[in-house]
Amino acid sequence: MDCPEIISGIKKNLPGFAAISCSQNYPDEIYIKVEPSAFNDTCLALHEMLPSPVMMLFAVDERAKSKQFEIKAVFANFKKSQWIILGMDVPSDDPCFESMAKKIHSASLFEREIYEMFGITPKNSPDLRRLNLHDEVWPKGSYPLRKDFKKAKSPTASGEYKFVRVEGDGVFEIPVGPVHAGIIGPGHFRFSVAGEPIINLESRLGFTHRGVEKLFEGKHYNDAIRIAECISGDASFGHSLAFTHAVEKIFGISVSLQDVYSRAIFLELERMYNHVNDMGGMAVDVGFSFPAAYASIIKEAILQLNEMLTGNRYLKGVNRVGGILAVFDETKKGILLSSLDKIKNDFGELVKILNSSVSFMDRVDTAGVLRKKTAEDLGVVGLVGRASGIPMDLRKHFPGVYKDAKFKMAIGQSGDCLARLKIRIDEFEESYRLIELFAKKICLQREDRHMPQPKAGTALGYAESWRGPVLYWLKTDQAGLIERCKIVDPSFHNWQALSYAALGNIIPDFPLCNKSFDLSYSGNDL
Repeated sequence: MDCPEIISGIKKNLPGFAAISCSQNYPDEIYIKVEPSAFNDTCLALHEMLPSPVMMLFAVDERAKSKQFEIKAVFANFKKSQWIILGMDVPSDDPCFESMAKKIHSASLFEREIYEMFGITPKNSPDLRRLNLHDEVWPKGSYPLRKDFKKAKSPTASGEYKFVRVEGDGVFEIPVGPVHAGIIGPGHFRFSVAGEPIINLESRLGFTHRGVEKLFEGKHYNDAIRIAECISGDASFGHSLAFTHAVEKIFGISVSLQDVYSRAIFLELERMYNHVNDMGGMAVDVGFSFPAAYASIIKEAILQLNEMLTGNRYLKGVNRVGGILAVFDETKKGILLSSLDKIKNDFGELVKILNSSVSFMDRVDTAGVLRKKTAEDLGVVGLVGRASGIPMDLRKHFPGVYKDAKFKMAIGQSGDCLARLKIRIDEFEESYRLIELFAKKICLQREDRHMPQPKAGTALGYAESWRGPVLYWLKTDQAGLIERCKIVDPSFHNWQALSYAALGNIIPDFPLCNKSFDLSYSGNDL
């Protein structure tokens, strides 16, 4: 699909539509700029036409060049393997825009983020509470992603977070967190219950906010990739892959087919160790200790395999702009395939143990149901979305080497804990098949590497990490230094869905529901 085709499609849904400009810098990206008065209607038209949730919505501070901010909304055209990026200017003397959250709910959290980070107000928004800059710490008027931001030496509290309260006879509130037992991240969950069933759940995150997007500003790409690897520790490779993809597009770098296959192998290994870890975690949360321990053994075997192949258990320091640093030789290929054979056999035994337990299956069946319509409205992505019947996987829609591999997307319908468990099982087995196939495609002859030539530009990089799509929008200057980096981890889309999946369940089932989602605190908080 090219610019005239997408403009024609918008006009069918929005008569009288006119764009200021339309360009296609890359085969998979189309940029459209419109007047602010047409922005929301165009977003709604794309949302319904493609169809697509709001995959990204963010601001860019361009006041030094044009005395304006820019707002960009990103939608996915899955049928054509393209990203549609819609933009508008916002004047700096009146930084506001009309909220679209009432019509497209998947825009809501993004609008709140723009408001707190840039001070650009989404007018008529149904919810402008802060996400990461907690009122108890950050004073009003602090907008850290503005270029002229200077942190106050002694920040003062500006207010108290207002939770939604459910009132009535027999209704009780149960606060949990943000400090939890074990090693999980900090998050506050406020349950409203009438008897045993949960009738409302509100979560508050942002406790691990580190100002990651600000840290990227002014960084060289070699330094920035190490930051990307630390955003969410269990998705280090997925994040570094999305980041390098964006840089390679801007610099015009072609990655060798051998390195593309190697990257796909590491991405699937990361998926495997996380999926089996979550299966063990779900067993723990229903008191089924033996398969939990067995799952830990399988996870450890994959982590040891990662270390033998790359020198790092969590696949850090493997990716580089233009390719990878780890090299497959015949010895490593043999280690990979022989190790996977044993891992596959052990995984099959784990699945048998779980399926044969009537009490375990009873606990996961019908628990934590997330209905498809709710998931679509919230813009849920990745594994959680697929378990609720949303057929979205970047390996299918932006396939690359996955196309010739005849990639099979796992899909469920019931949207409960059992469906999310089955998705993990299916994806683990598919990852094994893909790795075996990709390993056979790798030859030992290395292609010449060309040093990147930095230049100014923008691009969207992406990867289907184990939780779902990881997206990086980058803007670089002439020296190749990063001016703006917008990151969206799948957890940002999916955390709010957990509150809906918990409704009607009893509180003792919440840990199971939570683990079946297994979202990242750090990936969300940034």
